[in-house]
Amino acid sequence: MPLSYVTKLTQLVDTHAHLDELDDLEAALKAAREAGVAAIIAVGSGQESNQKLIEIHRSHPHLVYPALGLHPWELGRMEPSKVDSTIEFIQEKIDDVVAIGEIGLDYDKRVVKMTSKELQKKIFRRLLALAREYDKPASIHSRYAWKDCFDIVKEAGIQKAVFHWFTGFSSVLREIIDSGYFISATPAAEYHEEHRRAIRETPLEKLLLETDCPVAYGRANRYRSSPSDVIRSLKAVAAIKDADKETVAQQTTRNAQALFGLKAQVTYR
Repeated sequence: MPLSYVTKLTQLVDTHAHLDELDDLEAALKAAREAGVAAIIAVGSGQESNQKLIEIHRSHPHLVYPALGLHPWELGRMEPSKVDSTIEFIQEKIDDVVAIGEIGLDYDKRVVKMTSKELQKKIFRRLLALAREYDKPASIHSRYAWKDCFDIVKEAGIQKAVFHWFTGFSSVLREIIDSGYFISATPAAEYHEEHRRAIRETPLEKLLLETDCPVAYGRANRYRSSPSDVIRSLKAVAAIKDADKETVAQQTTRNAQALFGLKAQVTYR
């Protein structure tokens, strides 16, 4: 659905997308533009992912903005030397990125079996140190590790962060909001109760929209997401907040502009 059918004027920002994992990138980007998506924050998960995102950014410099990172899921299959080279690559390309991400912790038992909590924390701290040194926002994965993630981010002195697809405890959410950080809403806001509760409890001024594409969403009818599905995130947030879709679009786009420094790139039509 074109954005003009959803909002009056405002372009949207997909603040968390794994573009390197899409089957047909060019078709997805074309659909995103047609839907009214003005910018996509493309997050990296490891060395190959990060390299690919730099290439995508160079091909689409006015639409795709890279965030380079090292996902906790990747650590279990990486040698220490590969971890080091991945972090070195992020530092080498720091002037090209709008954020450090996707980084964080994952305490799902399947992940912890592969990568200990202590190793995850160690690498997370190294990546946050880069974010602080270069004054970059952090895009954070925090599944089942919400409190530890928040505490480590605070300890690292991070000023700008988004806890993406947040589903954690209300107590941690309050700390996130009180610290000036953001959370982001995915299309799962259409049905996932914990995600919906977090969105309901978060002021619009601290919300971003995202897809986390190509994640598959839906309960009865599953679909593989793409950046244009950020419109579904918008509509779900508006329904949860009982707010006008244009109001949500304007505020979340302003939030993304402020967090990622996109003021020169994202405009109102």
